Amino acid sequence: MVSAQLLQDHQHLFKAEQGQVLDLACGKGQNGLYLKQHNIDLLFADIQQVHLANLVTHEDVEQSNVWCADFESETQIDAIKLSKMQLQGVIVFRYLHRPLFDALKKSVKPGGFVIYETFTKQNKQFGRPNRDQFLLKESELKSLFKDWEILFYFEGIKHNPDRAVAQIVCQKP
Repeated sequence: MVSAQLLQDHQHLFKAEQGQVLDLACGKGQNGLYLKQHNIDLLFADIQQVHLANLVTHEDVEQSNVWCADFESETQIDAIKLSKMQLQGVIVFRYLHRPLFDALKKSVKPGGFVIYETFTKQNKQFGRPNRDQFLLKESELKSLFKDWEILFYFEGIKHNPDRAVAQIVCQKP
């Protein structure tokens, strides 16, 4: 089951013939698997090898479609590799590492898309995450993509479960 209504509402932006989509910090991969059901070529990236190993047990996910990446390492090797990719898009849910935004934006080819949802500072009222380094400031996500075409933006409270998030769907010029 896909965890994000945002992805369901905008999955039509990705086309089977347009190249790979990266599910960045994919965790168990439910969002990427949802796109895979719509014949989209997916690359699943996460630091947790156990999650990636479980993904490979799915009949349509091959070892070549998983990437054990540490985007927060001091060497920045995986961030550099990301910046050199030419992806049709990137999806990110519940993950924030500010130094990665430049590489993420470079990895998407012109005309490609980013679908991003993560927590804002307002989330402190609901519990975790509650540390500033993992929470967006007001309008921060929109500002990070100000040079892209913003197709959808939301910032506020969502319910079931209660959480404070910012969501963006944008296209690279």
